[in-house]
This record gives sequence, structure tokens and C-alpha cells, in this order.
Amino acid sequence: MPILRNPDSLRNWRQQQRGSLALVPTMGHLHAGHLALLRLAQARAEQVLVSIYVNPLQFGPEEDFASYPRTLESDLQQLAEHGCTTVFVPSDDDLYPRGAAEQTQVVPPERLSSILCGTQRPGHFTGVATIVLKLLHLAQPDILVLGEKDYQQYRIVGQMLDDLNLPVQLLCGPTQRDGDGLARSSRNSRLTSEQRILAPRLATELRQLCQLPVGSLVQAPARDARERLQAAGFAVDYLELRNSESLEPVSEIRPGARWLAAARLGDVRLIDNMVIP
Repeated sequence: MPILRNPDSLRNWRQQQRGSLALVPTMGHLHAGHLALLRLAQARAEQVLVSIYVNPLQFGPEEDFASYPRTLESDLQQLAEHGCTTVFVPSDDDLYPRGAAEQTQVVPPERLSSILCGTQRPGHFTGVATIVLKLLHLAQPDILVLGEKDYQQYRIVGQMLDDLNLPVQLLCGPTQRDGDGLARSSRNSRLTSEQRILAPRLATELRQLCQLPVGSLVQAPARDARERLQAAGFAVDYLELRNSESLEPVSEIRPGARWLAAARLGDVRLIDNMVIP
């Protein structure tokens, strides 16, 4: 399994390849959710490139960039065991030689990026869009595979692909969950034992909200769910029903609308979403 360390080596490798290529961008500390995306990519393309890079541009000054878990050796071992074709592991100097703040950036539309997570994390989606576009230019994949757990990110990247006329097919892998319902995330490893017991309540509340009768108004049930989470020890950033395509607010239960939530336990921020069947 080749491990490519800089943009030139990635370009040279890509020029020598034949057949379809799927790209799975990650920030490492891989778990079963990442491996599910790898399997989806393997089913749709002849070769799979996984990138591992903790992108500083998508972290705010008060966020967890320094403490974000980095486990490169075990990540590479997992990828090799699961048949990954190639891995791209660049450094900050490789991708941002003048510094992340000093380079051209991709700014997504405000209607998608200034809501939900964008309210609490200004500039986050500019960092996401910028690094994804850089990876797409370097790797020239046919397919890009993202996870449904980061649903707002998925919609923003999809908009970018359309707006910039990029010839890349976007696939969304379903959210992977632990047995108690908690959406799998690299940040889950930072939960204390007590927080880990509490964490699945976020998914429980979303699941109950998805079971409300069609046509029900959502303001009161959403308020009650937020209050229950806060009483349990969560600091709720948002819990809202949105249109799955436009991410515009939805005031009543409709099939296909999506509940999205973000909440903190201590210094760990959890996000999740569920679609109304």
C-alpha cells in the first residue's frame, strides 16, 4: 500500500494509474465509520485513495485542533488490512506552504455555511471546502465519498461540486452507530466514561422526534428535547428540523425532512442527524 507524503508524489502516482478512482478524505483516528466509507468506495471504483490530514483551516482558535486525536500508525495498519489501494498523508507545509491563513480560500454560500454548525464555528466550512477542493485537484478522482453524519458538510461540498462544474460523483455513506445508537466519531474517544454513558441520548431524542406524526408542528417538541438534553448534562448548540436539500427550516413534520443536532459534553462536541422516513 503506497503511502504518499506530498503533492508531487500524489500527482506522479495519479498519472500512472488507470481505471476509476474514489477518494475518501479523513482526519485520521479511523473507526468503523471510516472503514464503511472505504468499503463503499471499493464497491464503486477500481482504486481507492484515503487521505489522512488534520486540516488547521477548519478549526477555530478556541477549538480542539491541538488535542484532536492523531493515530497514524494504527490508521495505516487498518487501511492495509482492509485493502486500501493508496494513502495520502501530507504535512501542513505541503498543503499550506505560506500558512493556511495566507492562501486562497473557498467560501461556500452563506445560506448553507452560516447556519447550524456554521453559527458556532465561523469559518469552519471555508476550511472544509478549501481542503476538499485542494485534494480533488491533486488526486483527480472520479468519485468522492463522504459520510452522512457530517450532513451539512456533505451538502456544502455537493454545492461546491455543482457550482464549480467539477466532474466528480459525490457519494454519501450512511451514518455508522455503536450498539447504543451513538454516531461513530473520532472525537468519541475523548469522552469520559460518564460522558460516554450519556452521549447516546442525543440519538435517542432525534429518533423520538422522527416518530412524531406527519403534520405535527415541531417548535414545542424540539424545545422539549433540548431541555431534556440540557437537564441530562448536554450543552445544546442546536436541534432543528431542516429541508434535506436546501437546509432551510421546516416547521412541521414532513417525510424526507431531517433533524440535525449538535451538543457538547464537556469539551467534546457531538453532531448527529436523522431523516424522517
